[in-house]
This record gives sequence, structure tokens and C-alpha cells, in this order.
Amino acid sequence: MSLRRALPRVCIALGFADVESLLKHATSEIEAGESFFEFRLDYLPDPEAGVQAISDFRKRYPEATIVATCRRHQNQGRYNGSIEEQIRILSGAVRQGAAAVDVEIESAENLTSHIEDLHSRAGLVISYHNYSGTPALEPVLRRMMRIPADAYKIVTTARKPSDVCRVLSLGKAHPRVPVILLAMGEMGFPARALSTAFGSLYTYAAPTSAEGTASGQVCARVLRNLYRVEKFTRNARIFGVIADPIWHSISPAVHNRAFQARRMDAVYLPFLVHPTQLKDFFAAAGNLPISGFSVTIPHKQKVIRYLDIVDPLARRIGAVNTVWRKGGKWRGTNTDAAGVTGPLSKKLRLNKASVLLAGNGGAARGAAFALADAGARLSIVGRNPDRVRALAKACDAAALTREQAEDGHFDALVHATPLGMWPHVDQCFFERRIPADVVFDMVYNPLETTLIRRAREENKEVVPGIQMFIEQAARQFEIWTEDAPPRAIMEKAALEALRNGQTQNDRAKST
Repeated sequence: MSLRRALPRVCIALGFADVESLLKHATSEIEAGESFFEFRLDYLPDPEAGVQAISDFRKRYPEATIVATCRRHQNQGRYNGSIEEQIRILSGAVRQGAAAVDVEIESAENLTSHIEDLHSRAGLVISYHNYSGTPALEPVLRRMMRIPADAYKIVTTARKPSDVCRVLSLGKAHPRVPVILLAMGEMGFPARALSTAFGSLYTYAAPTSAEGTASGQVCARVLRNLYRVEKFTRNARIFGVIADPIWHSISPAVHNRAFQARRMDAVYLPFLVHPTQLKDFFAAAGNLPISGFSVTIPHKQKVIRYLDIVDPLARRIGAVNTVWRKGGKWRGTNTDAAGVTGPLSKKLRLNKASVLLAGNGGAARGAAFALADAGARLSIVGRNPDRVRALAKACDAAALTREQAEDGHFDALVHATPLGMWPHVDQCFFERRIPADVVFDMVYNPLETTLIRRAREENKEVVPGIQMFIEQAARQFEIWTEDAPPRAIMEKAALEALRNGQTQNDRAKST
């Protein structure tokens, strides 16, 4: 079998401790439209039972393509037998209908004659796994290519953003070599989504209703529907969001849906970047190449030092949430500011309004300068009096204590603290009363915060935080693509992502 034939871009990795679960999940996946599977026989106490399972499954579903793997524990697998026994099991898998076998390089080097025989009867994948990091990869590939095979799989662990770039670049450097390239871990996820565009024969996914066999795997439905791994090309523009943590972000759901609506050859990915890794990320971003990205906690301030051009408002705020590359230069702006003034200006005339801003952190700082520039009479309250006074002085606002704020009355309140954000959903900055007619909460998870719920009960006009998120995201889309953002589609995607996330959070709390 040649693995260069038209295989699906996604292989479902199935590793279970009993045959019943293995076949149950394989059946569920094939009924959902999947047809390409890896059966991890080493997960079974008796791998021979997995060999029989291949036969049973292929008789029922002859359209299925199965790669059999029986990785030894010395090579981070679960099989405790000898190399000879491993090869015997894989030979049995071929006889029972496996189209290909995956043999780790350590085993293949020890029994080359047996591997040649195996290769004469089935597709052969020689694999290398590194669970500690990403070493120099050219020597690894040269070592593997000494053994003739249909594909060479290199899987490393990403410890920094540039590891993803180094793994993917191997495919471009060797376009005639059939490779499968992946990086494990949350930081390595972009490699899973991008690998097929960078020359990898296919990528791996977890089953829909169970965990995968490696860190960072997501289900095929997410890879196909959200990241569209079968749709974008090697010329696609790459965008993303950098943050730490990253997995909670709804931005991939929103921007990928927007690209899809505009039929753009583009993809938006989550990039986990630790606080000390910004320099490394920019090196990787230049090589991938990345066209633009969103910036969130904890990078909004520090990212400025790596940019060539920063617009004046973002410079005054001291924070950037949107970066793009144009004319070979990295440029930055802050669309969070417009995310505040845009929705709020639909409720009242800001240049005639008194506005109370609650907060003194990065989000509050962006809101403060945006409101001051819009001509609002601004007052600021927060939990850190020194920072409140400093921010108020910087944007010519009044600094208030919490008592003064709650005793006053304002046309609008803008809440810019994390109080009320999931999982601390019962918290609220204002304990006695909400001192404004219009209430804008920048928190959008949960969709209805305690502050918004209380404001509705008091018949006040409300601006939920999701409106700010959509406004700033829409402006990012406009900057990156120079096209009109599909706002309604973006809002629908955001709401779906938040509701799905809340459902998962509720399940987590109940277990």
C-alpha cells in the first residue's frame, strides 16, 4: 500500500484498554463519516485481541483504512513484549486487514529483515517520538530514511513556539519525502492544524467522545469544522491569538467562522505563549509566516517592544491587542478601545455623558482613554486606590472611592474588573446599588453576569460584554483582511462557543 494515495487528511487515533470500547468508538466514528483509523494495539492487555478486532471491523466496514500500532513501553508505548513479538503482532494485523503498520524507529533498526518483509505486504510508517522536547530534526530524518518506508512520522513535544515552526519546516525542506509531522502538547496544537498544509500526509485526531492518545489532540469534527484542515491551502494566510492560558479563548471560533463566511483561504489558531516567550514567538511568526494575531493576557503591554509601528492611541493606553504585518513591519493597535465606545455610543451621546469606570487594570486603561477621547465626563473607581489615582490623572478623570461611586449617579457605568467572570460568577463590584442608568459589563463569560442580571432587575439599560468582544473582533477582521466583517455570523459563533464552554464547565463542576 502506498500512503501517498488519496487518504483523508485526518486519522482518528483509538487507544482503549478493552476491545469493546475500541470497536464502539471506531463504529461511532465511521458512522459519523470518518474512514481512517489508527488502532493502538499496545493499549490492550492482549494485543492479539486487537488483531482480531481489526478483522471484525474490516468485515463490517470494508471501506475503513486502518493503521496498526503496537508501540513498546521502552518507546513510550504500553506493550511489554519483545521486538520480535511486536513485529509478529503487527504481521497478524496486516493479515487481518490493516492497510499499514506504524513501527517506531528503535524497533525497526533492530530487525531490519523482518521490517522489509512486513513492508512487502503492507504500508509502512517509521515513527520517531520525543516526549521531552524538539531536538535537531534533520539528523532524525536522515536516521529514519535509512530504512525504506512509505512514510516517516516525526512527533516531538513543543516547549516553545518556535518548536512548532521547526517541526513544520521539515515538510517544506523535504517536499519529496513522505512525512507525517506533529508537535504534542497544548503549545504544539498549531502544528496539528497546519501540518497537512506544510506537506504532512495527514494529521491525527481524538475520537469525539473520548480522550486521544497524545497531548494536544482534538476531535476530527473540531479540526474539520472549526479549523477547516481540509479546506485551506499551503498558501493560506495564518492568523491567531497569543495568550497564557489560551484554551478558553473563543476567538478561534469567531474568526474562523468569519473567514469561512467570506470564503477566505485563511485560518486562525490558538498560540500558547508563556510570558518569557514573546521574542521566540516573533521569530516563529516571521517564519511560518503569520499575517496577524490578537493579543490578550498577559502580553498586551510587553508586546509593544517587539513592534515596529504602534498607533498613537495604543501607545497612550500602553497596550496592544491587535498585531498585523504590512510592508515587512509588525504594526499594532488597540481595538478594545473601540469595543467600548462603539456599543456604548448606541445608547447615549458620550460627549454629553457622565461615565463611571470601575477598574484600574489593563482593560480599564483602554476604556479610560477611549472614553476620555470621546469627550465623556469620566470618573474612575477601583480596588487599588493608587492605581486609580494614577489612571485618573493620566486621562484627566476624577478618582473616586467605592463609597463615593455608589453614592453618586452617572449616565453610564463601564465595569472593567474580572469580578463576576467564570468561575466566580456570584461576585459583583457594586454591593449596595448600581449608580448608573446604562450598565456596560466588559465581562462576557458568563453571558449574563451578576452585575447585568441585577441591572436588568432594576430596569436599567444594559450592554453585555459580548458586544464589546464582537466589536473589537470585527475591527480586527477589518484590519487584517481589508474586508467588511460578517458581524452577525461572528456574534452567533461567539454565543455558540460561550454556551458550549459553559456546558462543559457545568459538567466539570458536577464530576
